[in-house]
Amino acid sequence: MTPPEITDSHCHLDFPDFSGQLNTIIANAAAAGVTRMVTICTKLRLEPQVRSIAEAYQPVYFAAGTHPMSASSEPLATTEQLIEMSKHEKFVGVGETGLDYYYTIETAEIQKKSLRIHITAARQAGLPLIIHARSADDDISKILIDEYRNGAFNCVMHCFSSSRNLAHTALDLGFYLSMSGIAAFPKSQELRKIFASVPLDRILVETDAPYLAPPPYRGKRNEPAYTAHTAVKGAEIFGIDYAEFAAQTQINFERLFSKAASCKVNT
Repeated sequence: MTPPEITDSHCHLDFPDFSGQLNTIIANAAAAGVTRMVTICTKLRLEPQVRSIAEAYQPVYFAAGTHPMSASSEPLATTEQLIEMSKHEKFVGVGETGLDYYYTIETAEIQKKSLRIHITAARQAGLPLIIHARSADDDISKILIDEYRNGAFNCVMHCFSSSRNLAHTALDLGFYLSMSGIAAFPKSQELRKIFASVPLDRILVETDAPYLAPPPYRGKRNEPAYTAHTAVKGAEIFGIDYAEFAAQTQINFERLFSKAASCKVNT
């Protein structure tokens, strides 16, 4: 029986973990029903490498930005640079960007500046912003609210594992929360409660591969095919059939990442 179609909205196919294995990785994904993947560039100097993967594989799209943990060690992005990248037909989102105070609180100010640049680019390009948030909920909320007042933009809180307050801030702005393998970890009861309180039409699923593999692969290298395992847990959280959950997340993805939904590239 053919599995329901689903999308891995956030992975890192350019990472060394997948070197020389992308044909197998893409085939594994298809076998699991994962018919689309968005591979994320985290350092803009690597954008050509990430773009080439999207160009080589029909199911793969890409986004680019400067990860907050690299904001101080990489050249500061410019709005013009991101806008120019966004002209590629398979470039579907801006980021990942955001704030990470768990590992890099000492670079908070440059992270904030970088985040605002990415927001401006997303707004001007009309593409969704992809946010990484770790141990920085208050500042993330303040910046998102402040910037939204300057002009609407859309956004996904990637790999959401933050507080209920940040979830509500994002939802109040019309944003989306993306469910990763963390939601399936045994000790993530509170996170599952947060997701259960979120409207189903605001949920995406992702792997963040090669990281955060869901059970039964926890501790091993993650890959896009494992999106299905997270989605099974998502269906359980919402108390619905897996096929229904998968179908709704497909609708959600296509609403947010409308450029991917309309892309007719056959590479």
